[in-house]
Amino acid sequence: MFSYLPHTEQDVADMLKEIGITSIDELFSDIPPDLLLSKPLNMPSRRSEQEVSRVLSGLAETNRSEMVSFLGCGIYDHLIPSVVKHIISRSEFSTAYTPYQPEFSQGLLQAIFEFQTLICELTSLDVSNASLYDGHTAAVEAANIAVNSVKKADTILYSATLHPHTKQVLHTHFSGSGISLVEVKQENGAISTDDLKQKLTATVAVLITQTPNFFGCLEDYTGITNMVHENKSLLAVSSNPLSLGMLRSQGEWGADIGFGDTQVFGLHPSFGGPSAGYIAAQQDFMRKMPGRIVGQSVDKDGKRAFLLTLQAREQHIKRERATSNICSNQALAALATTVHLAALGKEGLKEAAAQNYQKAHYLYERLISELPVRSLYNQPFFNEFSLVLDKDPETVLAAMEKDGILGGIALKAFYPDAFPNALIVAVTEKRTREELDRYVEVLRKVLK
Repeated sequence: MFSYLPHTEQDVADMLKEIGITSIDELFSDIPPDLLLSKPLNMPSRRSEQEVSRVLSGLAETNRSEMVSFLGCGIYDHLIPSVVKHIISRSEFSTAYTPYQPEFSQGLLQAIFEFQTLICELTSLDVSNASLYDGHTAAVEAANIAVNSVKKADTILYSATLHPHTKQVLHTHFSGSGISLVEVKQENGAISTDDLKQKLTATVAVLITQTPNFFGCLEDYTGITNMVHENKSLLAVSSNPLSLGMLRSQGEWGADIGFGDTQVFGLHPSFGGPSAGYIAAQQDFMRKMPGRIVGQSVDKDGKRAFLLTLQAREQHIKRERATSNICSNQALAALATTVHLAALGKEGLKEAAAQNYQKAHYLYERLISELPVRSLYNQPFFNEFSLVLDKDPETVLAAMEKDGILGGIALKAFYPDAFPNALIVAVTEKRTREELDRYVEVLRKVLK
C-alpha cells in the first residue's frame, strides 16, 4: 500500500516556504509536547491489500459474538428492526452530505424533518433540529442556548446525578470562557432540593438535570421547575428517549429544553458509537438552536417541499461569535432513529418501553430477594439499576464474562472512591426470560 499523499519532498518544501515556515512540525507548534507522539506507531510500514485484509479478518475473529449484554451507562443493546439497515444502506442516504441545495435533497430533507417531528412529539416541546453528535454534546448546546438567553448570567448548575461524561464535556467546552459550572449535590440518587435552593442565584442561566439519571434512578421534578423559573433561570432535562414511551416527558415537566441521545433507536452499541444527539426547546428559543432546522414549505407548483431554514452554514464558522460549533452532518444516524421509531409506531414504542421496565424489574426483584446484593439507592427506575455487592465488582464481572454474560459496569470506573463495590445493570427488551434467569444463576455462582 502506498502513501495516500502524493507530494514530493520538493512540493512540501515549496509549500512550507510559501507560508513562511521551515518544517511541518511548526504547523503543530501550539499542541502541548506531552500530547505529541514521541516515536512512530508500532505498525508495519507497508502491507499489500490482501495482507491487510488477512490481518483485519484475524482481528475480527477474536471478537466474541455470543455474549449476552447487560451493559448500560448510556449505550444499550436494543432490538433493531431490519428495515433500519435496509433504508440507511441506500446510497442516496449513506453517501449524502449536508443538504444545502433543496432541489437535489428532498429525500434527505424530509428525513430530517420527520426526525425533528418525532423528537418534538417525544419531548412535548415545540422545535427540534438535527446533527448533534451525541447526548453529551447536546448538553453543551442546551447550556449555550441558556447562556445566550438569560441576561447577565454566567453560571451553569448541573446535577451530581448527571452522566460523568456529560460533566466532562461541559467542563471542557466552557473552560476559559468565563462561565462557571457548579454541581448541585445529590441525595439518595436524586438532585438535592436543599442544595439547589442555596445555589440558585441571580447569575444562574440554567439547571441541567437527567432522568432516568446516570444511576438509573427516576427523578421527580415536582416543585423544581417552579423554583428554577422563579429564579428567572431555565431548566434543561436529559432523558433516555425510549423512556418517554411511558414516562413524563421534558415538556410535561415544564422544562425549557429537552435533550439526550438517540442510540436506543436504530443504532448498534458497537464500540460506543456512532450515535446522534437530540435537542428540543420551547419556541422562544428557536432562533438560538444549534445545528440544522429543516422547515416545510411548498414549491412553485404548490406541492409540499422541504428546505433548511433559519440558519446557514456560515453561522457555524464565526469562531467565538458562532451559535454553535456543530458543522458535520449527523443525518444518517438520525435517519436510523427515524426509521426505527416509524417502524415501532406509538403503540410499539409503548410496548418497547413497557418491556424494558418490566424485564428490568423482574431481574432486580430476583437479585434482591435471592442473592446477597442490595440496591444502591431506594428510588424508582426504568430499565437500569445500581447494586452494591460484597465482592469487588470488576472481579465479579470478569467471572461472569467467562460464562458469556456482560454483567454490567462497575461504578468505580467512574467514581473509584465513592462507589467501590457498586454495579450498574441495564436490561432491554432484547433480553429473554431465559437470559434473565441465567444472569441470576451465573451471579449466584460467582458470589459464592
